[in-house]
Amino acid sequence: MAKKSGLGKGLDALFADNINENQGVQTIRMSEIEPNKGQPRRNFDESAIAALADSIRQHGLIQPILVRSNGTGYQIVAGERRWRACRMLGMSEIPAIIKELDDFETAQMALIENVQREDLNPIEEAAAYKELMDKYEMTQESLSKAVGKSRSAIANAVRLLNMPEEVQDMLKKGELSVGQAKAIAAADSDEEMIDLAKRAANGQITVRAIEKLLSRVAESEEDADIEEVKDTPEKRHALHYLAEMEVSLCQSLARKVKISSSDGKKGTLTIDFFDQDDLSELAAKLTLY
Repeated sequence: MAKKSGLGKGLDALFADNINENQGVQTIRMSEIEPNKGQPRRNFDESAIAALADSIRQHGLIQPILVRSNGTGYQIVAGERRWRACRMLGMSEIPAIIKELDDFETAQMALIENVQREDLNPIEEAAAYKELMDKYEMTQESLSKAVGKSRSAIANAVRLLNMPEEVQDMLKKGELSVGQAKAIAAADSDEEMIDLAKRAANGQITVRAIEKLLSRVAESEEDADIEEVKDTPEKRHALHYLAEMEVSLCQSLARKVKISSSDGKKGTLTIDFFDQDDLSELAAKLTLY
């Protein structure tokens, strides 16, 4: 079986590893190949496939697809767009590299290909990350090393799956950017997220404006807490300290953190987490202090 050390090194390295293992490029009948049902990409742009087909017609298929044996034929690991384009051209055979892979390695390679080529919409990418973590018990740290993304980038991506379906659909369609979605995710309710998403999609509000709006809401809630007790310079100083600590924790933990206190001396600390693995990592960090 191929060594797992090839994961996370990029597609060029993956194909090179195969050739070095004397598996080389072979010609396989199109009828013997099936797509990967676990492919993280759910939507294929037919116009983009047609453009790729035109390129293959003129210049040939420059890079072979990567497949694995499934007993009766072969399953695509990387290169489904190329396979679809060749099928559109009516080709009966396609150059391919055959690699012995288990389900886990196949899922990783399929995700790596799509992420590196930016073929996935933000929700497809987030769902692929979550599936790898849930199905194969990967932590955000181990996944970040496998796909070459920072842990915080993966955490922020998975966080998008907690947003309302309506907002997720806007992301899938490209009506909403990832930056806008990240800012909107700080809202306290689904209704507020949907409202902000619609306004952002229509160009009525910028990312900075969303952040300022939600910041003012948080400040007004804090002001309400201050009014509940007698205002003194000492208490104002204590509350400002808590506000600064809240910002610092948000940045260092890469998640939403809320500190609530009426007097600046005691209160509650609320920290978001994204899944059980993330909670375990968070608990490990907190217990170090």
